[in-house]
Amino acid sequence: MSGFFISIEGTDGSGKTTQIEMLEHYFKDRGFYVVCTREPGGNRISEKIREIIIDKENVGMTAVTEALLYAAARAQHVYSDIKPVLNDGGIVISDRFLDSSLVYQGYARGLGVKTIKDINKYAVADVEPDLTFFLRLTPADSLARKKNQKELDRMESEGEKFHRLVYDGYMRLCKINKERIKVIDASKSADKIHSEIVACIEKLLKEKGI
Repeated sequence: MSGFFISIEGTDGSGKTTQIEMLEHYFKDRGFYVVCTREPGGNRISEKIREIIIDKENVGMTAVTEALLYAAARAQHVYSDIKPVLNDGGIVISDRFLDSSLVYQGYARGLGVKTIKDINKYAVADVEPDLTFFLRLTPADSLARKKNQKELDRMESEGEKFHRLVYDGYMRLCKINKERIKVIDASKSADKIHSEIVACIEKLLKEKGI
């Protein structure tokens, strides 16, 4: 695959959507073929699975079921959306990828990182982001931003303890994957965050000769 894959990770309310939109404009202004997508979702089938995952009526969903649904949505996403773009030499920017499952289901749900990796072995088909940005926002700030939302979905409605585990899981993951995952302070202004992201991307693109 000759393309370039970027994933944006972060806790709820960290500003991922804003940064993805700004990054899309950045690449398009420079003539790159870029596709923005999200997980779970990105296509009709994966979006259907997303509806099941975030539906607040599905409060009885087990952690294993949740993990398998994320993997199923990811498999469809990778094969129908991500790989074709990368094979064509394009740039993919995804709102979340496997790291989210490692954190939410592996760490916070207690299934373990190895279990999540095993579940997703065929789903990711050896696809891994070239670069990942973790927009770091403390659990307290994350919850404060989410209070302005009219309605929270099933995952967002989890308690403070769960979201603390998610945050701690991300921090552990970032330490393990320092080369790929770049930590960005999400409390800064959107423009400042964008500038830091672009600086990292331009450095890596130069190294890859893109």
